[in-house]
Amino acid sequence: DQESLARTVLREIKVPGEMMRPGDLLFQISNWKSHSIRPPEAAQVAKTDKEHLAAMAFRRYQKALKLAGAVDFDDLLLCTEELFQTKHDIRRQEASLFDHLLVDEYQDTNGSQYRIIRALAQEHRNLCVVGDDDQSIYGWRGADVQHILRFNKDWPEAKVILLEHNYRSTAAILETANRLIAFNRHRHDKILRPARMGGDKPRIQQFNNETDEAKETVQDIQRRIQIDKLEPRDIAILFRTNEQPRAFETELRRAKLPYILLGSMSFFDRKEVKDILSYLRVLDSPQDEVSLLRIVNTPPRGIGDKTVEVLMKSAVARGKPIWDAMISPEGVQIPPNGVDGVRKFIALVERYRAEIKQAKPLADLLRRLVADIAYEAELKRLYQDPNEQQARWSAVEEVVNALAAYEKANKKATLGGFLDELTLGERDLSDDKEKQLAKNAIALMTLHSAKGLEFPHVYMVGMEEGILPHHRSLKEGGDDVDEERRLCYVGITRAQEKLTLSLALTRMKWGKPRDTTPSRFLFELIGQAEKAAGARKPPRPTGSSARR
Repeated sequence: DQESLARTVLREIKVPGEMMRPGDLLFQISNWKSHSIRPPEAAQVAKTDKEHLAAMAFRRYQKALKLAGAVDFDDLLLCTEELFQTKHDIRRQEASLFDHLLVDEYQDTNGSQYRIIRALAQEHRNLCVVGDDDQSIYGWRGADVQHILRFNKDWPEAKVILLEHNYRSTAAILETANRLIAFNRHRHDKILRPARMGGDKPRIQQFNNETDEAKETVQDIQRRIQIDKLEPRDIAILFRTNEQPRAFETELRRAKLPYILLGSMSFFDRKEVKDILSYLRVLDSPQDEVSLLRIVNTPPRGIGDKTVEVLMKSAVARGKPIWDAMISPEGVQIPPNGVDGVRKFIALVERYRAEIKQAKPLADLLRRLVADIAYEAELKRLYQDPNEQQARWSAVEEVVNALAAYEKANKKATLGGFLDELTLGERDLSDDKEKQLAKNAIALMTLHSAKGLEFPHVYMVGMEEGILPHHRSLKEGGDDVDEERRLCYVGITRAQEKLTLSLALTRMKWGKPRDTTPSRFLFELIGQAEKAAGARKPPRPTGSSARR
């Protein structure tokens, strides 16, 4: 119902679906409400064009809720908070209903939740909270770690009980986690103490590039399944960004190993990836009508729905593909404003098909194609938020990188061969996390999604500056880097028995290898933080598949 309402509101203010999805609007509204920001204030705090559109939609969204006599989940909190602030008799009445107040995951509370808790407990003061500031990783959705850090100041009479005994991980893994998180400046002082002594020390593996990282990680997993008799469900590959799983998905498919992808849309299901792959499929075979219809007017080139309808009817009448109707339009009444667009599209496809026949490097060809169709400008037109623009542009870049890696690995590389590789091992994915985890499959997931889970064997990949910690946190510094460190800590403490951390010494950027810098967290967790600045590799890489 909430998403349907958001979709209606966006339609009313004539915001294209691809510029702002209902989910984007609801996320922004939820973020505002968690900070007690109502529609009038939202218009004042909005910075980007997308946020200004969201603020406009926010006003209509709230009006529609009021007309329906409804509230959303965030309103349950915000309205309660406002009620307690303005009606003290009601607050006292509600507070008197509870002798004791217990709150779990206190480190994840947002502003409204924090103020409601204080309002309910301020008189009887019988409050018990459970939380771990070292696992506060949801600042981006309103959680404020300061709530748990200042608990003693808010409630000076409180007794603090440290739950330091850990029954999940071995001593070797916990030693690594403790050493890392100690670098955070603002935290409650505590040390995880293992119930399981011993264990293998975590491995740090470095590889020449991200393709080798994925390939040898999957080979290592195969060995563990075959030799150690592990089940696929015993293994998790954890990553920081949505672009990272592409190489691992490819290798897992090639190895025919079952896997599930959680916390991230499959790389191959992203709109921008589908668009670019559709271009490649049309270059390989213009008769691929699904791909042709997807990109014939993407980005817009004047080939509207009416033109497409006329071409489709002509193709059906002739018993020919739509491409044939385009290149031989005799008798086809193409609308005048569509003629030029069709002509330019045909010229584009034929020019690049001719280059493919000349055996020119495919990655270079794709890089030029993306520039020719001005796809970056299209992403900026569709998505106003700079972070989203960058994330989607990075996904396009990753397609170029994948094609470059394929060419490097295959002496007789063909466009058709590359596309065939991508279609291997299609999977039926459910959105239900519990059902997914119940499958006997390797878990491929974001670090955020891994919180609360545990696996005997964990691989944390892409341990490089700009990935973990993420490049956005490096720009902001301070608290943002601390949250990235907590995220790394959460990943490490998912491992029960064995932990492998890996990085690539070079990583593709638009099909060209670029040197990387090892994550500062690698140096911190092995006790050599002073070597992080300007270092090119982490000390003491171990394991038989470590590479220089």
